Amino acid sequence: MRIGELARRTGVSVRSLRYYEEQGLLASRRTPGGHRDYTGDAVDRVDRIQCLYAAGLCSDKISELLPCILDQERGAPAPDLVDLLTVERRRIDGMMERLAESRRILDGVIASAGSGPRTDSA
Repeated sequence: MRIGELARRTGVSVRSLRYYEEQGLLASRRTPGGHRDYTGDAVDRVDRIQCLYAAGLCSDKISELLPCILDQERGAPAPDLVDLLTVERRRIDGMMERLAESRRILDGVIASAGSGPRTDSA
C-alpha cells in the first residue's frame, strides 16, 4: 500500500510516517517510480509505534523495544521485553509522581492567589 493509504488507515500523518522510516521504525519498498510501498503488517506496526509514543517513549527506545514486542506477538520468545518494559514503566511512574507534585504545588498557589485581596475594580 502507498503512504497515503497507510496514513488514512492509521490516522497518522504522511510526515510522521516518513519520520518513522528515518528513525528505522518502519520500512517500505520503493516502486520503480520511487513511491513508498508498505506491506499489510505496516498498519499494526504503526499502531504499536503510536502506542509507545503515547506512553512517552522516545524513538530510540521504541526502536529497541519494537522488535521484542512484535516477536512476542508472533509467539517468539522475547526474554528482554519484560525487563525493558519494566524499566520504562518505572520511568513513567516517576514522571507521573513529578507531575502530581507539580499539580499539588500549583493548586496551593491558585488557592493562595484566590484568597488574597482582589485588585480588579469590579
